[in-house]
Amino acid sequence: MLDSGWVLAVSGCAVGGVIGFTARRSHFCTMAALERHWYAGDDRPLRSWVLAAITALIATQVLAATGLVDVSRSFYLTEPMPLAGAILGGLMFGFGMALVGTCGFGAIVRLGGGNLRALVVLTGLGLAALAAQRGITAHIRINLLEPMSIDLNAYGGQSLGALASGMLGFNVALPLALLIGAGGLWWVFKSSVFRAERSRVSAGIIIGLCIAAGWVITSSYAAHALRPVQVEAGSFVMPVGDTILQIIAFTGEFPDYGVGLVVGVFLGAALSAFRSDDMRWEACDDARELGRHLLGAFLMGTGGVFALGCTIGQGVSAFSLMAISVPLVMISIALGARMGLGMLVEGTPFGFIADWRAPKSENP
Repeated sequence: MLDSGWVLAVSGCAVGGVIGFTARRSHFCTMAALERHWYAGDDRPLRSWVLAAITALIATQVLAATGLVDVSRSFYLTEPMPLAGAILGGLMFGFGMALVGTCGFGAIVRLGGGNLRALVVLTGLGLAALAAQRGITAHIRINLLEPMSIDLNAYGGQSLGALASGMLGFNVALPLALLIGAGGLWWVFKSSVFRAERSRVSAGIIIGLCIAAGWVITSSYAAHALRPVQVEAGSFVMPVGDTILQIIAFTGEFPDYGVGLVVGVFLGAALSAFRSDDMRWEACDDARELGRHLLGAFLMGTGGVFALGCTIGQGVSAFSLMAISVPLVMISIALGARMGLGMLVEGTPFGFIADWRAPKSENP
């Protein structure tokens, strides 16, 4: 079975189908989670997202500790951390995410329900990602950002677990992951309101387990394949560009796991929308909205490549490996998203700074 070039794509499509169906049914969306947390004081969607990341972390590290998965060849752990790229790319991705109203993953889920704005976003995002990886904007990445990368392999590796293990002289990756996971689960489930929402709880767990399954599938295939195989679990920046290439050009290569995942998420979301009678055509209202979506798509595609991932790629997949790039990228994405929302809602990208500095009124 491993001799077939379609194994990775079909496997990715199957896992993506589960993710897409679950995300559409439970309204799992990073941008919506942040927006509701900041503007509505509702952190239930954010808790579901954190639960997915924690589930992926615990599952992946347990599998790695038992030898069932080998994630050492993941580019999150083999590539130097793009310090400048993480900051600049994260800010770009977050700002673009706010302009669009969702990330690349969310756009695929929306497209499954007939949202043509999402098709515009994904086309722009995919083309921008290709340009940043191997086109005109790649010159910026290679000449300006990559020289400011940090390689910590001499100190143990590019993950928190590897660095801690190198300092202590023995492997503490799993205990550290369990400690982080325990703290995260405590925060997630301390809300009784969230605990009562079974759909959000199950969505976080299912999506997290699907990310861990991606590591199992791709690492197992890489260990037996006679050709180079990228060990990955889930990201929605470069795979979107690769999917576009597979659609419009014959590359001579089989679609990889990431392409299958993109297709699977779309199909799973479409199935969920069909079953819930939630399919309807939606398009941009005017040229101004179209321009905002195109700009947001460019920022997400370019920023996602600069930062080596998106909200799912860094926030869940890389987090499950405890990659050192995660905090820097995710803080930058959150800051960029907050600035973008500030510009759209408040008229200034820095309004939240004034809100933080303003004296809090005291109740009489």
